[in-house]
Amino acid sequence: MVAIRLTRFGGKKKPYYRVVAVDREKPRESRYIELLGQYNPLTKPAEIKIDMEKYNQWIRKGAQPSVTVRSLVKQLNTGK
Repeated sequence: MVAIRLTRFGGKKKPYYRVVAVDREKPRESRYIELLGQYNPLTKPAEIKIDMEKYNQWIRKGAQPSVTVRSLVKQLNTGK
C-alpha cells in the first residue's frame, strides 16, 4: 500500500520536510515513488507547498495520507 507522508531533510535542529508518496513498509528516509511537495516549519508562517493535482491523483489511486499530511493539506486549503 502507498502512503503519502513526510520525509525529513535538513540539519540538526533545522528540519525541512518533503511530502512524498512512498510504500508504507519502507523507512522514513528511504527512496520514494514521487515527490508531491515540501514543508518548512521554521519560517513564519510555515511554508507549505503541495502539488494538489498530484496529491489528488494519488488519493484516487488509493494512497493513504498520514495524519500530519492531512493536516497540512487542510491548512493549505483553508489558507491558515
